[in-house]
Amino acid sequence: MNAEQLKNELTTKRSQLQTRLEAIKADFRNGRAADFSEQATENENHDVLQQLKGDCEYELRLIAEALDKIEAGEYGYCNSCGESISTARLEALPYANECIKCAN
Repeated sequence: MNAEQLKNELTTKRSQLQTRLEAIKADFRNGRAADFSEQATENENHDVLQQLKGDCEYELRLIAEALDKIEAGEYGYCNSCGESISTARLEALPYANECIKCAN
């Protein structure tokens, strides 16, 4: 995959995550129900949404880092050991910032 294709793929993924994050934030802005049993369910949903929000924000940071690395010509190298990240890993997770050895 060339750099332009990779940037397009990462940009598309970033847009999808930003849309998902906005939907989560909109859900947080909704008020609470008056019924106690509904509030219990809402609290559980809130916990799940909070985790999803954190996951989206984390992925967005990784994507931004990957795009910066592409621009700098430093894409595909492990942040921990500096070795090349395998092509198979980058194809599966294009914003991976560690080789499989360091990720484990």
